Amino acid sequence: MALTNNKNVLAWVDEMVALTKPDKVVWIDGSKEQLDALTEEVTALPEGDPNKMYKLNEEKLPGCLYHRTLPNDVARVEDRTFICTSTKEAAGPTNNWMAPDEMKAMLIPLYDGVMKGRTMYVIPYSMGPIGSPLAKVGVELTDSIYVVLNMNIMTRMGAAAFENLGDTSNDFVRGLHSKADVDPEKRYIVHFPEENTIWSINSAYGGNVLLGKKCFALRIASFQGKNEGWMAEHMLILGVQKPDGETKYITAAFPSACGKTNLAMLIPPEGYQKDGYKVFTVGDDIAWMKPGKDGRLYAINPENGFFGVAPGTNEKSNPNALACTRKNTIFTNVAMNNEDNTVWWEKLDKNPPVDATEWKGTKVNGPEYIAEGNNLAHPNSRFTAPAENCPCISPEFNNPEGVPISAIIFGGRRASTTPLVYQSFDWTHGTYMGSAVSSETTAAATGAVGVLRHDPMAMKPFIGYNVGDYWAHWLEMGEKLGDKAPKIFNVNWFKQDEEGNFIWPGFGDNMRVLDWIIKRCEGTVDAEETAIGYLPKKEDLNLKGLEDEVTPEILDKLLAVDKDLWTKEIAEMRRYYNDDIAAKGGHIPAELYAELDKIEARLNK
Repeated sequence: MALTNNKNVLAWVDEMVALTKPDKVVWIDGSKEQLDALTEEVTALPEGDPNKMYKLNEEKLPGCLYHRTLPNDVARVEDRTFICTSTKEAAGPTNNWMAPDEMKAMLIPLYDGVMKGRTMYVIPYSMGPIGSPLAKVGVELTDSIYVVLNMNIMTRMGAAAFENLGDTSNDFVRGLHSKADVDPEKRYIVHFPEENTIWSINSAYGGNVLLGKKCFALRIASFQGKNEGWMAEHMLILGVQKPDGETKYITAAFPSACGKTNLAMLIPPEGYQKDGYKVFTVGDDIAWMKPGKDGRLYAINPENGFFGVAPGTNEKSNPNALACTRKNTIFTNVAMNNEDNTVWWEKLDKNPPVDATEWKGTKVNGPEYIAEGNNLAHPNSRFTAPAENCPCISPEFNNPEGVPISAIIFGGRRASTTPLVYQSFDWTHGTYMGSAVSSETTAAATGAVGVLRHDPMAMKPFIGYNVGDYWAHWLEMGEKLGDKAPKIFNVNWFKQDEEGNFIWPGFGDNMRVLDWIIKRCEGTVDAEETAIGYLPKKEDLNLKGLEDEVTPEILDKLLAVDKDLWTKEIAEMRRYYNDDIAAKGGHIPAELYAELDKIEARLNK
């Protein structure tokens, strides 16, 4: 039975039913009874069925489920991801583009009758707290119970999601997903930003099929934000509560493998804890930000859960993330410990299970299998965990108004050029800093070490329109916010010495940098003015307890601005703007070229 009287929703569902021809249609109301029944159905499937999920040890991992996807379907597929706008120019140089009519002519035959013999599940969901002025509604149609159960964790799913929509609005994102035959040659993740529509076919893996995630929350929402005067960003949101009880909120954007989740769930060093500092997580991945009634920028986390990478998550690297996975979590493509029906992944601990099932489903001796150079868990294996499980979840997590943002941080993995932390001179300079976000590849990624990968605002795969217009939207938001705009900073936890060792301890000690950033926002510490921005005065960084690790010599290296390296950096940014963006149809705002000129002039002074 339909859960809404909204004619736009009903008409679209009818149209998609006529196209995909499911045997039956089930509307997902989000009730425990319905979800329990679906869990029973999917865990009762026979061994060998690719849709099967497994119940885990009810004592050790209550309410947790396990699933493995096909080996050809284990990650986001950027080469099969498209932005279909009326012109190629609107999609810009960072997106794969096809004309909407051409794409539909190709996909409609794939969807025609694809759900025969299957059930279509109609999932209404809210991105953001129900009733929030910053929230948006989506409806995803899928033939996968795995998707329903994951969307229940990642979004506010069910009948209540329609509250924000009402009976007449057409402002909802239409998502159509079918796992079809999970054929990688016919796999497409397609966005029609001008129609508020997402189509996904031939995948059954997380990021390709949970259409509220990157598809809606970033690609479609960034386009909506440009048109409606707000921002959808690939950013964590954290709150630092000071000893006087006041909490300052910060967002931060990093490319992958730069410690985003670790920073979002940071545990302050002992000295800070004794002084009464606490860190709260509002979000670990996505921030939607909109000017509030007082003119400041407010952020919500549109998601309701964490879709985290399992390998490397452990009691030392991120105890809060690990704690999130203790109950009501779905694990995808990790290894099974058959001895006690729990899960395992690389770097969880030093004891791989002897009686293991590796992620593709083969029973193996874990230690022997790893010794032969294999992974028990897929390197991109995941946990889908409810945000409410997080020990440091913010008391403001469900605040419909969001939290006021004092600072925005950008960062990447740079061995030498970029100092530990510096502040932009103003919003326009900060937008330039965001456009210049880049990371050097590590050996694990490519074989070629130290190759610079540009990832503006850590949004390169997720900007739903022309990257140059996206930068222009940042500049417009700065004008709108005026002197109430957050201050913008850049951090680099990954500076190295001559031997290639990291010289900043990182992890919880990153709190020391956040502390300086907050003091700069409050205007309680001064800074050194340099060619690239404001740097900390050495005495203003609290290094108490780190004296042996961060000596005065190392601090000099951490805060160094090397003229030759920065001259090369500016030359590389000119090349990037001209060759990678402008020459391929990106509209680069003149203000950003002007920032390059200014930095160059200051370096040569």
